[in-house]
Amino acid sequence: MSESVVDTVVSHLQAAIGAEPQRASVTFLGVEPIDVLRFVGDGDEVVFASAGCARHPMTDPSDLAADPVRGPRAEVIVRMRSRGDLAGLHTTIAVLAAAPAVEGVILRPDALVDLSEPLWTGSSCTAVVLEADAVTDCALPEPMSPVEFLRAVPITANEAAWVRLRGVDELRRAWREAGIDVADPHRVAVDPGA
Repeated sequence: MSESVVDTVVSHLQAAIGAEPQRASVTFLGVEPIDVLRFVGDGDEVVFASAGCARHPMTDPSDLAADPVRGPRAEVIVRMRSRGDLAGLHTTIAVLAAAPAVEGVILRPDALVDLSEPLWTGSSCTAVVLEADAVTDCALPEPMSPVEFLRAVPITANEAAWVRLRGVDELRRAWREAGIDVADPHRVAVDPGA
């Protein structure tokens, strides 16, 4: 059943993005493999997406009576404007997608996930904030919940500290006011306190 979920997610993403992806598989000890898809379109946007996080519902690890079928399911999407090499980003996406199975993290909009290391080689970003992506939810057979696609927006350690102090909405406001393109892998960090 879990592989059919992955296949359904991949087909849904291909239809939504309109391209055939490159595919890499990342394996963690004790966890089913996470596939990372890389879609390259006509413009400069590159879309990376996980496939495998949604095999099982995300549950609180302390919930001993968690439903193995019903419950929130998600996949991670990263949208970047770069044709250049973002070495290591696929591994980061796999780590994010494996976090519910490995650490009991429930991925949801406005969540901050701090990885404490560069998201790709040479990146100044070490964390992400999650938000709903433009890809619509992927329906699964009843009684399974649909898969939600969450965009992981790369942020710097200073921006992550600001999110902890003031919340993600304040960071987004600062990005808007400064005209920051969060999909630019070479963007400067915004100082929300300025």
